[in-house]
Amino acid sequence: MVPKEFVELVESGLRIEKHFEDAIEGADVVMILRIQRERQDAAFFPSMREYAVHYGLQAKHLERAAPDVIVMHPGPMNRGVEISSEIADGSRSLILDQVSNGVAVRMAVLYLLAGGGHTEATESDTTPANREKRQRKVSK
Repeated sequence: MVPKEFVELVESGLRIEKHFEDAIEGADVVMILRIQRERQDAAFFPSMREYAVHYGLQAKHLERAAPDVIVMHPGPMNRGVEISSEIADGSRSLILDQVSNGVAVRMAVLYLLAGGGHTEATESDTTPANREKRQRKVSK
């Protein structure tokens, strides 16, 4: 049930698991993604509660992971659905760091896309002699 392009990945060591718990076995990092309910016109599962029961990350799942496992989620999260509050707020969670860093990265990308900090280099600017002149100016 996966794309044929996965064959090479499987041949090089990728594991595809049918059960959520098996995928977590020995994991150093568990990354949970958000259910984007606002983009789902079709019912991929009967209810949020059923999703939480079958696929939501709970403390019992992390027992199968590495002892020092870290948990990540890009936010915003549906607490109690894809991840329990106990895990989201726990010592293994890097969620707040991930969200903060994600905001900074998106801001930087938008800044660069909008042309911020960009100067057009001409071919003569990139010659070794001109590069050396610029470096001397910066070091003064």
